[in-house]
Amino acid sequence: MVTYAGEAVASPTPRRHGRPTLIFIGLVVTLLASILVSLCAGRFSVPVDRALAILWQGLLHPGATPTTIDERIVLLVRAPRVLLAAMAGAGLAVAGTGLQGVFRNPLVSPDILGISQGAAFGGALAIILGIWGLPLIGMVFLLGLAALVGVGFLSRINGRTETVTVILAGLVVGSMFTALVSLLQFIADPNSSLPAIVFWLMGSFSTATWERVLIATPGLLLGTALLWGLRFRLNLLALEETEARSLGVRTEPERWLVFLVVAVIVGSQVAVSGIIGWIGIVIPHAARLLVGHDHRTLLPAAVVLGAAFMVIIDTLARSATSAEIPLGVITALVGAPVFALLLRRYYRERKEQ
Repeated sequence: MVTYAGEAVASPTPRRHGRPTLIFIGLVVTLLASILVSLCAGRFSVPVDRALAILWQGLLHPGATPTTIDERIVLLVRAPRVLLAAMAGAGLAVAGTGLQGVFRNPLVSPDILGISQGAAFGGALAIILGIWGLPLIGMVFLLGLAALVGVGFLSRINGRTETVTVILAGLVVGSMFTALVSLLQFIADPNSSLPAIVFWLMGSFSTATWERVLIATPGLLLGTALLWGLRFRLNLLALEETEARSLGVRTEPERWLVFLVVAVIVGSQVAVSGIIGWIGIVIPHAARLLVGHDHRTLLPAAVVLGAAFMVIIDTLARSATSAEIPLGVITALVGAPVFALLLRRYYRERKEQ
């Protein structure tokens, strides 16, 4: 029995969720297929057999310099972009899953803590100051963590924090950083920094390189691994507060541990690809419909599904038109109606239980 939005939700029925292994295998196959399509598709298409041969040669000779055009495109342009998109999608999905479990609400997303807004301000400020590369990424990450610290300070009342105060503090901090980003856009040079800020805020993997993959990998992988290590605790934190405490869970410190891990994941993602919405709310909900509420199966499903979804969205973004479409636009256009359908199905099935 798991509770969401303060209401008990029965555990998944064996008929629907009795084969999570087969579902997970199907998700992995979908991810692999989406990666292969993404490596081949684009304004310069590469045949599937040629792409696989290039990847194989790249694995056998990792230090070799690509010589042909298709090798450069696959190994230097698309491979780091696909890998970064997959890791970012997986990270956002698992972050949303963890937060939804902690808040016992399937409508929660990583934006609720103001981390994305703080990181956005850090990136916009770095662009205004002419800071690029690793310093920009560091500023994004630090201000994302600063947003979390602000939420912790505002939500602590009489030595304790409650879920409601965390949500309200997150809205306050997020609104403040959103206003600061708007102020930076107002004063930015319309011919140089303003277009860069706007495009970065809408999300893109167009600047993906192997260096950025190396920068993002520690935070994304470490955060995902930590949430996986907390899978049993997340099941307990998804219970009512009093029930979780009766089972020996120290709800407040463990809740903030999850928040810190989510901050690491979101900060790492925003630092290399800008703001990407909807992944952290739609994917956990879809994964929950597939495998149920148990975080032992929910977290892996969300990771694979989020990675596949992000790779597909990024492929559409760079292949649908001659000019690359910002990821935030596509995720909103796809995520909003998909989430509406999932939400209707979720509550319809809950009423039938």
